[in-house]
Amino acid sequence: MLLPNPAVPFSIIKSLPGFSGSLPFKLETGYIGVGEKEDVQFFYYFMESEGNPREDPLMLWFTGGPGCSAISGLAFEIGPLQFNMVEYNGSLPTLALNPYSWTKAASIIFVDSPVVTGFSYSTSMQGSKSTDTIHANQGYDFLRKVQHQPQSRSSSHKG
Repeated sequence: MLLPNPAVPFSIIKSLPGFSGSLPFKLETGYIGVGEKEDVQFFYYFMESEGNPREDPLMLWFTGGPGCSAISGLAFEIGPLQFNMVEYNGSLPTLALNPYSWTKAASIIFVDSPVVTGFSYSTSMQGSKSTDTIHANQGYDFLRKVQHQPQSRSSSHKG
C-alpha cells in the first residue's frame, strides 16, 4: 500500500473492541519512519511492563513476516491479551488478559515488519522493496529512532 503522507506518530489506546472495560496496561500504537528518506513507515504496538517499567528490560519483537502482523505475537504468543477461543457464532471476537504475558516482566515493542506487513507501509515504490539486508538495516534504524524519540512512551524508558 502506498500512502502519500505519513500517519499520526502515536496514539495511546485505552480500550479495544472485544475487551470489557479499560485496558489495565499502557498500550501505545504508532508509526516510525525508517530508511534514508523515511519513506517506509513501520507500525508498532508498545506495551509497558506491568511489573516495574523503570527497571524491567525493553524488548523489540519482530514476528517475521512477510505478511504476518506483529499482532500475532501480541495476541497469540507473548502479549498481555489473548483471543477467547470459542466456536464461531457470528459475533466479533472477544479478548481476555493473558496471565503468562511477557509484559509481566518486560516492556515490549511489537513491530509490523518488513514493509507492507500488517499496518506498515511505504510512501514510494522504491521503499516497498525489501531484502534481508534492507530489512536488517530498517530494523536497526527503527531501534535507533526508538531510543531517540521524545518520551511519548514510558518516562522510564530511553530505549
